[in-house]
Amino acid sequence: MKTVASTDAYTIVQRKDGRYAVIDAEKKPINAAEKVAILLEHGLITAPAPKAPEPEPEAEAEAPSEETAEAEETEKDAEEGEPS
Repeated sequence: MKTVASTDAYTIVQRKDGRYAVIDAEKKPINAAEKVAILLEHGLITAPAPKAPEPEPEAEAEAPSEETAEAEETEKDAEEGEPS
């Protein structure tokens, strides 16, 4: 591993696969949000751009669609044709 940056509190090393590891003064790894903050501070990674909110799909008209209307008519015709 190659040492990239070192402070009294932590050391940043680059692994053979190109990713970064942050190790604190007690030789324990630093992970999650703290690791991301440290790597951003040193300019080793870039934060992803926030996604634009997706527009909500417009609500369909409450009137039944043609297919639904046709199916209902077919059901009514079938009911009327059956003997009681």
